[in-house]
Amino acid sequence: MPAYLGALDQGTTSTRFIIFDHNGRIVSQAQEEHEQIYPAPGWVEHDPEEIWRRAQDVMRKAMAHKILQPKDLAAIGITNQRETVVLWNRKTGRAICNAIVWQDTRVDGMVADFAKQGGIDRFRAKTGLPLSTYFSSVKLRWALDNVRDARALADAGELLCGTMDTYVLWRLTGGSDGGVHLTDVTNASRTQLMNLSTLDWDPELLAAFDIPSNILPRIVPSSEVCGEAKLPYVAGVKVAGILGDQQAALFGQTCFQPGEAKNTYGTGCFLLMNTGERAVASTCGLLTTLGYKLGSQKAVYALEGSVAITGALVQWIRDNLGLIQKSSDVETVARSVRDNGGVYFVPAFSGLYAPYWRSDARGVIAGLTRYANKGHLARAVLEATAYQTREVLEAMEKDSEIHLFSLRTDGGMVENDLLMQFQADILNIPVLRPVIKETTALGAAYAAGLAVGFYSDLDDLRENWAVDQKWEPRMEETLRDTYYRQWKKAVTRSFAWTD
Repeated sequence: MPAYLGALDQGTTSTRFIIFDHNGRIVSQAQEEHEQIYPAPGWVEHDPEEIWRRAQDVMRKAMAHKILQPKDLAAIGITNQRETVVLWNRKTGRAICNAIVWQDTRVDGMVADFAKQGGIDRFRAKTGLPLSTYFSSVKLRWALDNVRDARALADAGELLCGTMDTYVLWRLTGGSDGGVHLTDVTNASRTQLMNLSTLDWDPELLAAFDIPSNILPRIVPSSEVCGEAKLPYVAGVKVAGILGDQQAALFGQTCFQPGEAKNTYGTGCFLLMNTGERAVASTCGLLTTLGYKLGSQKAVYALEGSVAITGALVQWIRDNLGLIQKSSDVETVARSVRDNGGVYFVPAFSGLYAPYWRSDARGVIAGLTRYANKGHLARAVLEATAYQTREVLEAMEKDSEIHLFSLRTDGGMVENDLLMQFQADILNIPVLRPVIKETTALGAAYAAGLAVGFYSDLDDLRENWAVDQKWEPRMEETLRDTYYRQWKKAVTRSFAWTD
């Protein structure tokens, strides 16, 4: 039997291919960044053709690094940045426009128009999601209305669309020569077009957003054989798992029981809690979403709190302000001061997500005095991630009526010890970092492995999870309360910045 699993992780800033052994350890990997395109204020785009080139490159490089053949892979799983929309020509395989990224806010006026009839929770009962610039529905509607020939191609049956998992899968399995047009339940649940109960595209939602059903992919379970790869270096390998990146991290962290939760610290921050086979309706500004679905088993749901800007804020002070040379420098600079010096950074660059859902908010730096220096600003950047996580966690505990006693973490920022300690301090619960940190790619690999019998059951996966480091809270309660109160005050200053 093949010894390894592959995971193609198509993220917001880069694409990776990671090869894991049965124990979940990394055998080989390759990663390449792609361009972030900003055509106008609030617009964020990616070039789908560039992303597909990167995907091919990283698969080829990771396989070549260990001199692996297709027969060495039992299956490939796909995980991806969610909500980002791609439209392409079925016959030529070419995208008809750049992908509209999940962070993009060009549709804020359209969101307001939809909200005039029924408010921002107009579609929440069916989808678990509020109206927001975040989700795919309004992005897709914008593209159909504004991209040249989009509607005409759709009417002629020549247009296909999907989130990045769908696009990459279609290209990987042959493209215009027999590529499969599928998405899984987790990604479909983020489009605002899937009914949480039926797990299928909802006719009333499609009518409301004026989106033709013929351009949409078929919805399948997260763990199921979807097709076979056609590229030479992975030819014939079954593609058997698809999960949106945050659900993949939940799965990779083996949060299989109701009440287990993880937080991924990446471009944004995403806290998910498993709620079992029950879709919990949120009253605290969280999202009700699909956790995963394994073959013919019942779907598992989750509550999610999404924070738009966390790791991206570190990149921003690096690229836009030049305060640091590389992202990892932020911890060194932040450690040059004892505390934040009264400075708070609310990174509402794309509005505020959970639990506020304020598309009118914009970023602010509050509490500046002549005393403040770049060390205080760097510390405020890191602390913003921890404060936002606490806000989401408090909402999650209220909705689920479950108190978390620890938090499992993953993503690029968990290597920052200062951040992880402050996170434990401000939450007042232990923060855990697993031995295997690439949990997003690992979750996709796990789902693929289950589908082809590489793993027997979920217990096989649990055996692979182990703690690498644990941070215990050590901040005094009065200081914790003061910091958090000041943060809340700073957040209110970001409201109603745009009309």
